Amino acid sequence: MMNILVINGSPKGERSNTWRLTRAFLEGMSVHEKTACRQAPSIEALSVGNLDIKPCLGCFSCWSKTPGTCCLHDDMQAVIKKMLWADVTIWSFPLYYFDVPGPLKNLIDRQLPMALPFMSAEAESGGHPSRYDMSGKRTVVISTCGFYTAKGNYSCVTSLFDRLCAQDGYTALFCGQGELFRVRELSEKTDEYLSWVRKAGEEFASGGITQKTRTYLDQNLFPRDVFEAMADASWGVSKSGQKEDPSLVFTRQMAALYCKEAWSGHDIVLDMNYTDIDTTYRIVLGENGSRVEEEPAGGFATDSTTRINTPLSVWRSIASGEIAGDEALMRHLYSVEGDFDLMMHWDSYFGAASAGANADEAQTAASKAEPKTNMMLLLVPWIVFWVAAAIDGFWGSLASMATCVLLPVLMYRTKATLYDRLSGAGVGACCIALLAGLSPILVIPASYFLFGLMWAASCFTKVPLTAHYSKNSYNGDAALRNPIFMKTNRILTAAWGILYLVTPTWTYLIMQTNAAGFVGAINSILPALMGAFTAWFQAWYPRHIARG
Repeated sequence: MMNILVINGSPKGERSNTWRLTRAFLEGMSVHEKTACRQAPSIEALSVGNLDIKPCLGCFSCWSKTPGTCCLHDDMQAVIKKMLWADVTIWSFPLYYFDVPGPLKNLIDRQLPMALPFMSAEAESGGHPSRYDMSGKRTVVISTCGFYTAKGNYSCVTSLFDRLCAQDGYTALFCGQGELFRVRELSEKTDEYLSWVRKAGEEFASGGITQKTRTYLDQNLFPRDVFEAMADASWGVSKSGQKEDPSLVFTRQMAALYCKEAWSGHDIVLDMNYTDIDTTYRIVLGENGSRVEEEPAGGFATDSTTRINTPLSVWRSIASGEIAGDEALMRHLYSVEGDFDLMMHWDSYFGAASAGANADEAQTAASKAEPKTNMMLLLVPWIVFWVAAAIDGFWGSLASMATCVLLPVLMYRTKATLYDRLSGAGVGACCIALLAGLSPILVIPASYFLFGLMWAASCFTKVPLTAHYSKNSYNGDAALRNPIFMKTNRILTAAWGILYLVTPTWTYLIMQTNAAGFVGAINSILPALMGAFTAWFQAWYPRHIARG
């Protein structure tokens, strides 16, 4: 069984931001030990702030008068016993003025009894050998700081532990932007980082942290400008030194998450109307960043692009992940006026900056290279069949079957869905029916019915047919978790299904006239009108829901 000692050097104890990382690291180690040894490690945690550890007197009594024993009788003797007991010692602390916190420095100084007084030739600049056999013991240093990056801010800490443990004798995990771990509104991002810390703990217990995990942990949670804007706003004090209202602080931090790369060529003016406190703030999203304006006594001189009417408590719950924003909208907990496009692409405006800052390069590249669905490839075999088979049953069938055969080649850079495969099978079956001698008067109307049946049936599945394709314009698979998006697409899929289920009626009648060869062209009129309706409905319905 592995013995682990954690020395928590933060004056805040378990309320420390660093402790969140340390706890995640311990969880990872425990997972490995339970898997490998079927026995949980023995963990002892000491909070330096709760210990009675006096400063070292520099009397060297522990070397000469009472070798190995300090003349000060406090909690340090018990700490040394725990350090000798531990197989792994984890030092957990925040960065205080570019070094360890003062009480922790006292504990480090008081390790003097653990060393022998004799000079050691091992260290080039001098040193003292250990009084005890410390071989096989491992050390981890975990720390967070309030700067946007850990790089360049830990030179004092690394110099200290290089001397205590030797330069390659410990594992360090330094994290910038540490204050973000206490902000519940950012929990989605910080929890993602903590999952990698947990993985690092598991890998450390199995031998060592991999380069992939190390690379991820060394990256910043947010870009510098985003973090520093949030950090400045978090103090709740204006540049003139005046205390700011918490609602204004919250709004400034939200505005700081704006991703400039999402700017679409024109500024977006977003009014946040907090109905429960009767206060409105304006967020202007521009090419060079965002700014927050307080509403003047007479109101804003210009209209907003988008206005969100919400209780502040509701929006805080959405920001902290306690409730999904789209779910809250469906429940009419808040309403939206004006341009709804901002809401449909909210993550692009206020989430991409955070995602892009920390994404592993390989994962980012894979995400960009991931193929997307394409509805045109779903429609092509049907269109070819309806046009060509109506003109000549034999050659039209051959042309349609050739299209089905070539479809996988055309789709090599797209993501195939179940409906793409069903379309190929359906068109193929209709072609075989014509080649087998069945009358086009029956087969072509039946093909429309078959096509409509596929659409209508998908309304009863978890993801309706149109959602598989329109999600490409709304944050990909994330759109499938949006109830407004899903309801919009379920209605549209049902409408298209009904259209094609009734199309066989007049198709059968047309096939018996001289206009039979033009049935494909004739039947394209209503779908064209439905396409226009679809474009309108996709924009209108979410706005209708948003207005409450």
